Amino acid sequence: MFVDEARIHLKAGDGGAGAVSFRHEKYVPRGGPDGGDGGRGGDILVRVDPGERTLSAYRGRRHYKAETGGAGSGALRHGADGADIVLDVPAGTVIRREDGSVVRDLRAADESVLVAKGGRGGRGNARFASSRERAPRVAEQGEPGAEGWFTFELRLVADVGLLGFPNAGKSTLLRRLTNARPKVGDYPFTTLEPELGISERDGAGLVLADLPGLIEGAHAGRGLGHHFLRHASRCRAYVQVVDASEEGALASYRAVREELALYDPELAARPFLVALNKVDLPSAREAAGELAQKLAAEGVPSIAISAGSGEGLEELADEMWRLAQSAPRQDPLPAETKERVDPTAFRVVPEGDGYRVEGVTVERRVAMTDLGNDSAVRSLQRYLRRKGVEEALRREGAKPGDTVLIRDLEFDFLDDATPK
Repeated sequence: MFVDEARIHLKAGDGGAGAVSFRHEKYVPRGGPDGGDGGRGGDILVRVDPGERTLSAYRGRRHYKAETGGAGSGALRHGADGADIVLDVPAGTVIRREDGSVVRDLRAADESVLVAKGGRGGRGNARFASSRERAPRVAEQGEPGAEGWFTFELRLVADVGLLGFPNAGKSTLLRRLTNARPKVGDYPFTTLEPELGISERDGAGLVLADLPGLIEGAHAGRGLGHHFLRHASRCRAYVQVVDASEEGALASYRAVREELALYDPELAARPFLVALNKVDLPSAREAAGELAQKLAAEGVPSIAISAGSGEGLEELADEMWRLAQSAPRQDPLPAETKERVDPTAFRVVPEGDGYRVEGVTVERRVAMTDLGNDSAVRSLQRYLRRKGVEEALRREGAKPGDTVLIRDLEFDFLDDATPK
């Protein structure tokens, strides 16, 4: 099955917990802390695989989670890093965040992007030793890995796109010009899925795309709608295939042009020509001559062909190569970078009957604190006071006994901001 869109949830691996440990060696008094750090959580990367042509691998599975880092242990042993996950996609896949912004438009073979970064491992208690604290009983939990929903959207990358209403002969034309074997079904939607083929000449290849049949109203989502037009947006130039034997062929030509312009005027402005097909039929040959004259009066180039018999295909192939060479390549969609936020900044916002503290560094510190360890909780308390969280809560109107939330931690606000 051809799948050109998938919505999946990605969760990078959490970092491993640091260890609280002390050396216990014979004849070595005050051995000291030797707890090692936790390992890094696994990343999730997306990579172009030239062998992939659809997103069908993501049709039956929506959640992917990378491996958690290993926990640290005594003797300064660090935990193992979690294994990364690499997701393969076809060239032309656009990765979007849940808000619709573009992470990366993957176009080149083996191109890859880091989509979800694994959390760093927590520090073991050996990292907290100092001249003032010789026997720290504090270690960090691992940092949570990044997570979120992402959409993979495939847009076929081709030099020339074959446009036209159903049964215009695009699939037959693609078979005659390239090595492709498109799947064809019953009227009215003959082409079941977009198909790529390569026309070779002098060691070079021209990529042609047989795009699913277009109908009026496609720009508004009718029929294959935006699925068709999404793939059309990647092509450098177009050949519009018109069934010259059809009554109202000129109206069909104009309807397809209008759909392109309504969807995106830039598409209609790209180089194109019209292939007047099925001239092997006597009625179509006469009609093609009249159509060619009318199109020429509008400044539109056309070629009379028969995809069935092969008439005119050599001339058409020459014109396709000329079109592709004269048209600029379509640049990848630009990545929409997120506004950089000061990681040390935080804010206090009312929530329910209490207050929530939001901030990258503050939330990370809470997530990496072992709330079951009294020493770790006291360390967190001192950190929040130094950071100015307690004073900020007072400025926002927090009173003793009010509920304060930081990530998953909930505590009552006191004068000394002691967590539960």
